[in-house]
Amino acid sequence: MAQKMTAGKRVGMEVSIAVSYAVQLARAEAIAAYPITPQTHIVEHLSTLVANGELEAEFITVESEHSAMSASVGSAATGARTYTATSSQGLALMHEILFIASAMRLPIVMTVANRALSGPLSIWNDHGDIMAERDIGWIQIFVENGQEAFDHSVMAFKIAEDHRVLLPTIVNLDGFILSHVVEAHEILDQETVDRFLPPLKPYHRLDPQKPVTMGAFAMPELYTEVKMAHQVALTNSYDTITEVWREWGALTGRHYSPVERYRTEGAKVLLLIMGSLGEVAEVAVDDMQAKGEAVGLVKPRLWRPFPFTDLRAAVAGCDLLIVCDRALSLGGGANPVLAEVRSALYPLAQRPQVLGYTIGLGGRDVQPDDFIKLVQHAQAEAKQGPSQEFYLYGVRG
Repeated sequence: MAQKMTAGKRVGMEVSIAVSYAVQLARAEAIAAYPITPQTHIVEHLSTLVANGELEAEFITVESEHSAMSASVGSAATGARTYTATSSQGLALMHEILFIASAMRLPIVMTVANRALSGPLSIWNDHGDIMAERDIGWIQIFVENGQEAFDHSVMAFKIAEDHRVLLPTIVNLDGFILSHVVEAHEILDQETVDRFLPPLKPYHRLDPQKPVTMGAFAMPELYTEVKMAHQVALTNSYDTITEVWREWGALTGRHYSPVERYRTEGAKVLLLIMGSLGEVAEVAVDDMQAKGEAVGLVKPRLWRPFPFTDLRAAVAGCDLLIVCDRALSLGGGANPVLAEVRSALYPLAQRPQVLGYTIGLGGRDVQPDDFIKLVQHAQAEAKQGPSQEFYLYGVRG
């Protein structure tokens, strides 16, 4: 039997279950899902809510993640509020359809419980899965704890469905580190969410009575212009995203920024990381500042569209920026976040030295002491001149 939620109270529950309640409160109308670790608990609980009559939605059981995204495209095209979730190989299997969903401007919301890609086979967390999908044209957001996962799962629908946006949206949460952990959450009541999130009003929809064409063929004379329109829409979604976040902050007292800062004032050395390890890095920063070391932390929350202005403001005045990736760009000179950050800072006349580290691949544990050691290593490398394009922290042999 599903647990009854009481608004305004902090309730201990698994983060995956909190996400499923967010989707319930958002009144999702169609859920297409295929189970894959570590996102399974989300859609598993949603199926219970639907079966018990607590969520009036069509739960579509499919034979693969490719089919899950295909079904999501179909349901969203008819004007249904649509949700799905996946991880790792499942996200990779969706790859072909992800481009179609965004190009058709379908406001699907998807949770990605981030997990390493094979091979070797790993069910543990890193960001390799989503970094392989960074150019799919979806809005992409990272969260670092369960409350943020709940909040952004509700907000994602409002962002995606806004007629100024009309783009599918991904909320990234770290697999196992968040998905399977019990945390305290403040769950809103249905009335409050209904005021915040109005019913979906499709800009266009498939209707037998009013036929339209979606996903049409484009000659070379049109293809570039369509892609430019997509680029402009994704870039311009920044204003709506931050507007929705401000509205949520006024409603709940929980405020979010495209790039979060932690103890950055006066810091000459900054760490940069996305996801749940940001909270681990905070402990390391506290320890270093207690010893008089001017080290701070910046945490990009918005991955697409990339927050260029916010990042530049967040790192202004620092001498050394240490970018921590949780994915590996094999054969390249920079991993995904490192490459993006370097590109964002390159046009500036005054910019910090930027060093990149890859940490926590395949779920390898990262403790506060690791960040302290990483900072020490980066400072030594910066002083003598970088010996590598980027560093695999903690690799043995």
